Amino acid sequence: MTDFQRSDVTLANWRTSPYSRWSFRNVCEIVPSAIIPAKRQDEGPHLSLGDLERLQVTGVDGEAVSLEGFLTVSETDELVVMQEGRIIAEWSADHSDPGRPHIIFSVSKSLTALLAGILAGKGLLSFDRLIVDYVPEVAGSAYADATVQQLFDMEISVDFVEDYLDTSGGFDRYRRATGWNPDKADNPAPDLKSFICSIRKGTWEHGEKHAYRSPNTDLAGIVLERAAGARLAILVSDHLWKPLGGQSDAMITVDRIGTARAAGGMSATARDLALAGELVRRQGAGLIPEAFVAELWIGGNRDAWKNGDQATLFPAGSYRNYWYETGRGELAAIGIHGQWIWIDPATATVIVKLSSQDQPVDPVLDQAIARMLRKISAAGSS
Repeated sequence: MTDFQRSDVTLANWRTSPYSRWSFRNVCEIVPSAIIPAKRQDEGPHLSLGDLERLQVTGVDGEAVSLEGFLTVSETDELVVMQEGRIIAEWSADHSDPGRPHIIFSVSKSLTALLAGILAGKGLLSFDRLIVDYVPEVAGSAYADATVQQLFDMEISVDFVEDYLDTSGGFDRYRRATGWNPDKADNPAPDLKSFICSIRKGTWEHGEKHAYRSPNTDLAGIVLERAAGARLAILVSDHLWKPLGGQSDAMITVDRIGTARAAGGMSATARDLALAGELVRRQGAGLIPEAFVAELWIGGNRDAWKNGDQATLFPAGSYRNYWYETGRGELAAIGIHGQWIWIDPATATVIVKLSSQDQPVDPVLDQAIARMLRKISAAGSS
């Protein structure tokens, strides 16, 4: 465990360096987690970077650096490169284990959306209905007059600030409700669903702008449970993980009464995440409705995106069903601390990058990572 002991890792520090290098692959020891069963099977031997070892990419400082050098500097734990459905290159940090599930933070949102598309295709969910039709408890909250589609597009008006470094305000209380932070005896947080139902509407109308707020996806997970009549971990396993051929069990954190953290609590291996990306690249591959996947590629409301709080990430892009459409032909699923699924149909490439970056969000590094992913895609097809 490198330079610290297991006893040094606590609920208060597990998302900080250096402890995150261990805890991001062992979340179930820190936060209660439900298993997402796979069709367990031998993954086969792991590969090296191969020809990509010679690839030069542009670092954060604008200077050329080797791919492996960039992966190290960007605190990467795992990299998987898949082309035409076949893994062509892999890389693991010395401290990492490619066979263990790694927390994927908000990439969980994108997988939740794929499950929603599958359930909608089976007639169990309608994106056009009001959220309150599935979860009556949101009456009186910000979500009372919003649709399921607005929930999945992050176009809900909420009086809530997404501040990952907050230690005393609304986001800290949210984190405590999820079970991710130690609770406070003088101001205890409620369970996750109760917290969500306490969020009030913001000063704008639903649909006016892209407002990235993680409680939206936690509520989406509850919507899916109500629509399909099963817990989220079982739904993901039965409708997505097993059918796509997931080789390793995944996990999802749960709060004190078992509500799943759909917004960021999933852990999975990089290889299995590449399989999920490959489903999207292949237009659903008969598992996800083709029309649903086509909407991801078309993208979402570009005016709402431009008016929103993430527009600088992909200036020409948009957001649809918890996936980023880059405006340059790719799709991305992105989580804090450096988690990525990158899909480039022009080169038939899917790339997964799992990391333990010290900072939750680093806009400059994000742009460098996007350049690296494009460089890998181009190199893999040459």
